[in-house]
Amino acid sequence: MSADDAYEKVIGRFGKYQSWVMFLIYIGRFPTDFQLTNVVFILPSVEYECTDDQVLNTTNYCPCTNPKYDTSNVVESVTTTWNLICNKTQLASFAQSTLQIGILAGSLIYGYFSDRYGRKVTTLTSLITNVLFIIISGIVPKLWMFLVCRFLIGTSVGGTMLCSYILMVELSGTSFRPYLTGLTEMAYVTASIIQPMIAYYVREWRYLQLVTSVPWIFVVLYYWLLPESPRWLLTMGKKKEAVNVLTKIAKWNNRPTENIGAIIDKIKVHSLNREKQKHGSYLDLFKTTKLRIYTIVMAIVWFCCAHTFFGINQYIGRLQGNFYFNVMLSGFFLLPGVVLSVLSCLFLQRKVGVIVSFLIAAVSLTVFIFIPSNAYTTSLVFAILGQMGAYMAFIQIYLYTSEVFPTVVRNSAMGFASMSARVGGFAAPFVVNIGVEWASITVFSTVALIAGFSCFLLPKTKDTVLLNTIQQTEQSDVKVKT
Repeated sequence: MSADDAYEKVIGRFGKYQSWVMFLIYIGRFPTDFQLTNVVFILPSVEYECTDDQVLNTTNYCPCTNPKYDTSNVVESVTTTWNLICNKTQLASFAQSTLQIGILAGSLIYGYFSDRYGRKVTTLTSLITNVLFIIISGIVPKLWMFLVCRFLIGTSVGGTMLCSYILMVELSGTSFRPYLTGLTEMAYVTASIIQPMIAYYVREWRYLQLVTSVPWIFVVLYYWLLPESPRWLLTMGKKKEAVNVLTKIAKWNNRPTENIGAIIDKIKVHSLNREKQKHGSYLDLFKTTKLRIYTIVMAIVWFCCAHTFFGINQYIGRLQGNFYFNVMLSGFFLLPGVVLSVLSCLFLQRKVGVIVSFLIAAVSLTVFIFIPSNAYTTSLVFAILGQMGAYMAFIQIYLYTSEVFPTVVRNSAMGFASMSARVGGFAAPFVVNIGVEWASITVFSTVALIAGFSCFLLPKTKDTVLLNTIQQTEQSDVKVKT
């Protein structure tokens, strides 16, 4: 009996217990998702009048020692607090990108420790440290301190996104995986819609950081509420603990508990001992042929996906029209992206869905380049369509990656791919700040096309069981769930 067959037989596809855990993660992830969407509010592009004696009232003049900032949108931002203008403009781009550097580091660190020490402890640690680092970032007096906090926030953001997703994948039945692509993204979509509303009333960046973090101190209680992944426990040889968790879930879901031990005994994980792969590592991703190819291709795809999505996300904040409305509208348009992504996962092969999503992004952005500058509404529509396409690819690539790699290195693989995404996200602000609109958009469109074509090198995974070992991955063709 395959592992996925056994787990779904014991705990079902997705019952009351999985719904409860999903709710906890949904609520607990808000500070993480606020940090992913708040860059346009705490580090916006600013307008100012230079009040230096020799250039009195000249707009955006450099160099300028006494700028008077336009506060019609944001009263105080990181940019205005530390005067990140003129020769300090690159510091503003770096401050925007520091979060991505932190997510890169966090993805690697938490990916490794999650495979080694479990999904629960790493998810819990990332949620708690995220709240603490955001609070500290809102009260620090120096720019370098803020940058350090921004990096540390990024590490916990990377851990939260990675570990909470893998935990939900491993708690759910195989047939429910396509729906997870949408459910796990609802926190981000909700945060994208709520954040502009909060920022509209809280227009000073320090208070915005505190308002979007302090109320979530309660995540410390998750120590007693979140379970460990039974798949991970069994892969680590902890059968008794795995049976206990499965029994608890089965009781919540009103399923029989009498023969759980016997069912688990039929799961074929003995090859882990022969491979000595109890603790997967990043090096294991490159030791064998198939895994090496999958790892490299996924790294390219994730890089391109993040570069396009985060670049367009920041660019929308610069479009003409009401600042807060534009950002909120882009958040609302993520909802159809989630629905379409779920439908894609249900009815299309994974690679087909991802490729189509990248094509939507690339074509929309290409059209955007040729739209007249005074066509505000049309420009906004195509920019949002480009963002939605990249977002759909992002949603599906999470599921796709989790299915391509085996349990023993799944989190390490997700961590490595996410690391590549953060490099793409880090580069995005610098491309946005090139200053030539058509050049920036052309870059984003091109990398989306590169990502789409790269997916042709990946395997089919729709309706396949999750493999446990590297050996199974190397020997696998397409094992379809029947």
